[in-house]
Parts: sequence; C-alpha cells; structure tokens
Amino acid sequence: MKLFKKKDFDPSEEIEDLYGPPIAPPDEDPIAKAKQSERLYGPPPKRVPDPIPEVQVMECIYGPPEMLADPEGYRLRNHEPFFTTGEILPFLRGIPSSKTTDTYRKLKSCYDAIRKLTRFIPKVGLVLGSGLGDFAESCVEIVDIVEYSALPDFPLSTVEGHKGRFVFGYIEGVPAVVMQGRVHYYEGYPMQDVVMPTRLMSMLGAQILMLTNASGGINTDFTAGDFMLITDHISCFSPNPLIGPNVDELGTRFPDMSEIYDGELRGIVKSAASDLDIGLKEGVYVQLTGPSFETPAEIRMLRTLGADAVGMSTSMEAVAARHAGMRVCGISCVANLACGLTDRPLTHAEVQESADKAAPRFKALVKESIRRFGKISFV
Repeated sequence: MKLFKKKDFDPSEEIEDLYGPPIAPPDEDPIAKAKQSERLYGPPPKRVPDPIPEVQVMECIYGPPEMLADPEGYRLRNHEPFFTTGEILPFLRGIPSSKTTDTYRKLKSCYDAIRKLTRFIPKVGLVLGSGLGDFAESCVEIVDIVEYSALPDFPLSTVEGHKGRFVFGYIEGVPAVVMQGRVHYYEGYPMQDVVMPTRLMSMLGAQILMLTNASGGINTDFTAGDFMLITDHISCFSPNPLIGPNVDELGTRFPDMSEIYDGELRGIVKSAASDLDIGLKEGVYVQLTGPSFETPAEIRMLRTLGADAVGMSTSMEAVAARHAGMRVCGISCVANLACGLTDRPLTHAEVQESADKAAPRFKALVKESIRRFGKISFV
C-alpha cells in the first residue's frame, strides 16, 4: 500500500474532478450575470400575488358581518330592499362584476325606490296597449300603485291615453304587475330606457310577460277588430335593446330567440279564446320605429318578408324579457288595415277608436289567459 504524501494531492485537481472547471467571472453584461446566477442557484422563483384575505372574500359574497348577524335589521337601517323567503330575483345571478353598466345601476335605483313603496311580488307582468288603458281599474284587485314619476331616471310616457304608473295587485287571484302606459322609441328615449320597465318587472319577480298592442293589419285575411296571437316577430327595423355592454346581472350576452313567444303560453291563450268564443288569428308581428305610419311600398315589403301585422312597440320588449329569462306571450288588436289596403288615410284617432270598440273582448281574453297562467308552476 502506497503511503499518502502531501505532494501527491492537489486540492484544486480533486475539486475540478468532482465539479468541473471553475466558472470564469462574467463580464459586466447583465444577461451573462443572470445566466451565471441561474447556473449556480437555479431559476429565480416566480412571484405569487398575495392571496385575498378570506374575510374580504366572504364579505364580497355575503355582505358585511353586521348584515349576516341581523339581515332584516341591517336592510331596514340602511334602507335596502327587503326580500321575502323564496323570492328569486333574476338579477341576483352570481356576484355582480365590477363592470356593472349604467343601465343596471339605473334599474337598481328604480328597483330600490319601488321596494320602499311596496313589497308586493308579482308572478305575471302585463303591458297594456291601446284600448286596455282602464284594464287595471276594472280587472285588477289593486294592492299598490307606483307612479313612474316617483322613480329616478325612469322614462315617462307622452302618448295620449297612456297613463304612467305600475299597478300591483291580483288578476283572477294571480299576483301581477300591470304597466299602465308604455314608453315608445319614437318618443325620443334610448332603446335601453324603452325596455327599462320590462326589465324592472323581471327584477321585481315577474316570470311571465304578457304584451298587448294595437297594430295595422298586413295580412289580407285580417279585418279591423281582429285579435292576432303573436307567434314570432321581425325586429330588424328597430335598434336592438341589447346593443352595448351586456347587463350580466340580467342575462347572457347572446340570448336564444328560437321561441321568443312561449309555445305553452300560446296554447293557453288559444284555449281561453276558444272557450270564450273569441276569434283569434295567429301571425308574425313586425315593429317599426314610427311615429309616422308606413307607406304603401313599406307595407308591400313587409308582406313579402312574411309579416302579418305592424306596430311601433312590443318586439323590443319581448327581446329584453327573453334576455332576462322571462316567458313571453303577445296579443295584438288589429285596429285598422295597413296603408295601401284601404282608401282612407291612417290616423291615431282611428286606431284608438277601433281599439276601444274591441276593448271588452280584449279584456275578457287577457283576464282569462292570466287566470290560466296562474296554474303554471312558478320557480
């Protein structure tokens, strides 16, 4: 065995055999320094953002601790709306994002204002068209009335014969909110304001929306005074109310419109009309902006497109209602024949007169239809 001698051992040679040659010091290039540091110590650790405190997350979802301890007292002290057990509001789907739109803020302000005046929860919303202005007084067991003027930033109807208020009460035992006086696009309001009442009725709890109107008959089989159950509509001549930032609190960005007028509800209306011996046509409704009546050439175009009746409302309300998850049905009173189908010039007075004559039958059909809607199981 050979004895170990100090001169036979060179520490530098031993280290080099184990770890390789020493690394030459890098130059002043920062990239070279970074590479050397990574070779020596590995890649730099990734910065992980500080987690959001659990308390802050819980408060964002459920509200502050004092509200959890006494929900009813907290809402009353802070003038927030009171929700009864089982009240499911479509606008409370998930947590409102930080991108909440001005449209939703206006709706929420109106909702809060109404909830300070009434706690009534409707299941059906009804929009009264021409000829049905006094339906609320004659067919509704009224509980509360809220004037449009009492709501912040709420559009006011300027058309003669359209009262401006919500009527809360029971129609044949069914809790309902009646829109007594609608707002039209031709009055100068943005389309988002025109459909604000529809969206507000959904927020208040209404799950079914019944739309009524007076229209001009395009189908040559129609006569003044006929009722048309709306099976579909053409809305491309009016601005879509969903244009702009989506109101996520109400519905999805791209809502389905394959059956905008609910088949089950249409069947109920047809059954009610048959039992009441009221004639009921069916057809496609088209909305134009107005306020001028259509020209003969426009009527010929609309007939070619497949329209049976034309008016200045309803379609955009139906779109907004479906966006909010409501079930929709619509009945149109054919108040006159459209331009080009009669020798007489069209006037609003004629529309109002024809609608008033048809009002008794119209009221009976609407009232009986809503009574039967009440047998549908609500969420």
